[in-house]
Amino acid sequence: MDFLNALIFFSATSFLIYGIAYFVSSNMKNEFKRFGLEKFGPLTALLELAGAIGLFIGLQNYTILIMSSGGLALLMLLGTGVRIKMRDSLLVSTPAFFYFLLNAFILYETVA
Repeated sequence: MDFLNALIFFSATSFLIYGIAYFVSSNMKNEFKRFGLEKFGPLTALLELAGAIGLFIGLQNYTILIMSSGGLALLMLLGTGVRIKMRDSLLVSTPAFFYFLLNAFILYETVA
């Protein structure tokens, strides 16, 4: 497995876990309530799950990889923006920004 595929697998697994966690953990739902975005929680979780599945499929299909990594990068850029707007600490905001950078890198490497 090369480096890019390892990153894709890591990102896909992470988003699969985060997407499922929303539906089984009250903590995730409480975060969306705190943001004032509770009606977008289920949609966000479904987009994370779709993105994760797309990344896995994207290991064989570059078009799906481009859409999935781009979509997840956008989702995490918006998540970073929400964290900044809520004045969350740098430590709390870092994971969203990390996953934005990770998926932007996957997108860039796939397109290049």
